[in-house]
Order: sequence, then structure tokens, then C-alpha cells
Amino acid sequence: MVVHSAERRRNASPAHALERIRFNGITGMTSGFDANAYRILILDDNFSMQRLVSTALQKSGFQVSAVSSAEEGLENIQRFGLPHLALVDIHMPYGMNGLEFCEAILNFSDLPIIMLTAVDEDETIIQSIDQFAEDYITKPFNPGEMVARVRRVLRRIGDYAYTLTPETVVDEHLTVNFPFQRAYIDGVEVALTPTETKLLYILMRNAGQTVTTDFILRRLWPMEAAYEDRLRVYIHRLRRKIEHHPELPNYIISQRGIGYTFARN
Repeated sequence: MVVHSAERRRNASPAHALERIRFNGITGMTSGFDANAYRILILDDNFSMQRLVSTALQKSGFQVSAVSSAEEGLENIQRFGLPHLALVDIHMPYGMNGLEFCEAILNFSDLPIIMLTAVDEDETIIQSIDQFAEDYITKPFNPGEMVARVRRVLRRIGDYAYTLTPETVVDEHLTVNFPFQRAYIDGVEVALTPTETKLLYILMRNAGQTVTTDFILRRLWPMEAAYEDRLRVYIHRLRRKIEHHPELPNYIISQRGIGYTFARN
């Protein structure tokens, strides 16, 4: 968003925007969209900004966690599981910056990310959208618009068929720990590679629905020219790890000529 006057900057400041939220509220949740079912992680080292963003999202019904560094963000995910979406600032006071945090998370998951930052350089915006983010919002911003963008991304990405917790229980036979990249088959731990973990995340997020091959390829390898044969190799490896009978899969079902479905039992 381009700001053309000092007055607009003052009106969009965290304190001023927080005051508007308190008195006017943020409305407009679309019928059928249960915001309370979604957990949002905010990564920003500015506590006033954390408060502004948290208030806007909570007023709209979302569950919110806020952290002040990339390292805290990774610890939060390991402790509580992956959120449904992350709002990430780029500049951090120490350690990894926001883009490095995104790279680390997207190495093993397909977590939807919206950049929320004061950085408005074209090169950074293009890099972020190409490699990491579903959307890019520059500060200062309108809190209502931010919430609308969050809802739009969540609607587009998937239905989140399973509750995202540190260990996601599929059924009595299969449990998945996405942050630590492992699965438990009848209680026996099986290590997953980052790509296998990300593939399983994409399929489970849309459990019961067919995910097209093209969509999976774009999400797994957004910056590479990847083909269906490459995906088949990872599907085969994943089935060997989580299926009791890989040749007759119970979880990852092929939909010939279309893609794959993670079956809900």
C-alpha cells in the first residue's frame, strides 16, 4: 500500500488503529467461515504491532499466538504445532530474519504465509511472493483489509481437515508430527524427509478431496521445473513409510490422470 501523506501515516499507526478496533470493531466474517477454527502465528519484534495485529484478528474470531523472533517462532511451532497461517515481518533484531524463517518452515511444510512488513522494495516483494508468501502487506496498513486478506488466503489454500497440533492423529494406526518430521505407525516412529513431510501436509490438509498433480508440483517445487515422475517417486516412498500395504494404499489414493486423495477413515 502506498501512503501519500503524513496524515494517513498517523491514522494508520498501531495506537490509532487499535483505538478504531476497540470502538468500531472489525466485522464482515463470511457466512460459513469459522475463524475460531484457525490459529494464526504473528512474527514481529514490535510489541505495539503485535498488539494491533492480534486485536484485529481476535476481534474477527481467530486464535492468535505472537512471537518476537524467528527462533521463538520455530520453538512455538515445535511446542504447539503448525499454525494455519503465519504473518511474518522481515526485519528481526537478532538471529534469522523473516525470510529465513519462511525458508526454514517451508522446507518441511506448506504453511500459508503473509508478509507483513515495512519493507517496500520491489526486489524483496517479488522474491517473497515468488518463493515464500501467499500475499504481501506493507506497513502502515488497514487492519480490516489485513483480516480480509487472511480470510482470502485461508479459503483458497485448503480446508484443514485435521486439527493442527504437535502430533496430528489421523486414526488409531497413524499419527504425524510435522514440526519434527516424523510419523508413528502403530506407535513405531518413522522418520520423514522434509519433502515427504511437506507432501503429506499438502495431502492431509485437503483430506477427502482430490489434490491435482499440478497443484502439488507447484507447492513442492515452486522455483523448479518439476514433473509428474518426480512426484510419483515421493508418493511411492511416502506410501512405503506410512501404509501397511503400499501396493494397496489405505491413505494416499491415486486418482488416475488427476492427482491424489488422502482418504479420511
